[in-house]
Amino acid sequence: MIEIDDPADPRLDDFRDLSTADRRPDRPGGRGLVIAEGVVVVERLLASPYPVRSLLGVRRRVEALGDLPAPAYVTSAEVMAEVVGFHLNRGVLAVADRAPQPSPDDLARDATTLAVLEGVGDHENLGSLFRNAAALGIGGILLGPGCSDPLYRRSVRVSMGHVLRVPFAQLPDLSSGLDMLRHNGFTVAALTPRASAENLADLDLRSSRTAVLLGSEGPGLTEEAIAAADVAVRIPMASGVDSLNVATAGAIAFYAIS
Repeated sequence: MIEIDDPADPRLDDFRDLSTADRRPDRPGGRGLVIAEGVVVVERLLASPYPVRSLLGVRRRVEALGDLPAPAYVTSAEVMAEVVGFHLNRGVLAVADRAPQPSPDDLARDATTLAVLEGVGDHENLGSLFRNAAALGIGGILLGPGCSDPLYRRSVRVSMGHVLRVPFAQLPDLSSGLDMLRHNGFTVAALTPRASAENLADLDLRSSRTAVLLGSEGPGLTEEAIAAADVAVRIPMASGVDSLNVATAGAIAFYAIS
């Protein structure tokens, strides 16, 4: 642990101005760093394959983490807030470089259940989907066109760090990606609220390799995605309710296939 009391110390640059310049690689000036917040999430980062660069926190939070593989900069809550740009109630941050991810073919070969996402752009929903996938034993997530970066700081936080343990891969072309899954023995089930879809509870999706296809928060899956699936399924809902949040719908579907 290294004591620091100067917020301008260059050793803290990885943590600087997070409220205005998160380290997404698709933002100008971003470097693609993975940022974990809070003891629980930092512990999961430390246990992950992501190479940790350094930590920043108040002494009590840093000491709770035990032995560390990287420099831990210890400071006051006030200095920490000045560095990151906001007051951090969780008291500790860690930054890491990105780790290599498997290819879609790797996931299809090794998993028995998968989630395939189309156009899920909300970072909180994406983080919740990863947390649900981890809790319910989903083997991996394929990110189709229009999906946000799951390693964005907010997604990592909302997932409680589980985005760091659930393998994921980019799927640039959804149609050919679904063909690849079928070639590997998967049944692709598209989740949609339309009345013509089959009731999820009436299908036995545990007896085969299954990939659940989930769409964006507003319009849901595109017509092309539903047509490319093997079966369209719905979650029955009470009258007057047209849909569920995508992460909630995903959790129900993940339970049904696992």
